[in-house]
Amino acid sequence: MKLIMLGAPGAGKGTQAAILSRRLGIPTISTGNILRAAVKNGTPVGLKAKSYMDAGRLVPDEVIIGIVAERLAEPDCVGGYILDGVPRTIAQAEALDQEGVVFDAVVDIEVADAVIERRMSGRRSCPGCGATYHIEAAPPKVEGVCDVCGGELVQRADDRPETVRSRLAVYHAETEPLRDLYARRGLLKTVENQQTIEGTTKAILAVLGL
Repeated sequence: MKLIMLGAPGAGKGTQAAILSRRLGIPTISTGNILRAAVKNGTPVGLKAKSYMDAGRLVPDEVIIGIVAERLAEPDCVGGYILDGVPRTIAQAEALDQEGVVFDAVVDIEVADAVIERRMSGRRSCPGCGATYHIEAAPPKVEGVCDVCGGELVQRADDRPETVRSRLAVYHAETEPLRDLYARRGLLKTVENQQTIEGTTKAILAVLGL
């Protein structure tokens, strides 16, 4: 099965993609991960991406899509894959079309902005060991202190309310239009956010007919 995970930042795409990957036995292709891998491995497209990153510039769509296409050509993707983090724009979706990349379904996780703001602004992480917490959903035993190493927990800049609102605005302007594009193609499978991770997984499997 070939899937795209769609949804706002903080909607749970990465979490659900990891669960589906294990369940279906297909790899999750995260743009951030494969971009870093392509640069590290010195592939032709990776070297091109590195030149932009070293100059402090955004990596252009054609390079991102080139790296995705390169990754999808690897043997472990023959039985299917899950794309998480791409496409982000209509232009990227069209570039994937031109590369001949096809999908069986686009799973759109719908979560209200207010819920995402609360979810992301409640996240805390430990700079020392990398453990993550949530002040409501998964708090540490002692407020502000990591259970694992006793380090002081911090809120990442990405999770501050003003940053979350800014990221949501970008999502609504640039990524949300993909819903209409894939709906017209008959590929969109919308899932309302559930109370639990397991509940959302169950809803996704239901819309995929699994």
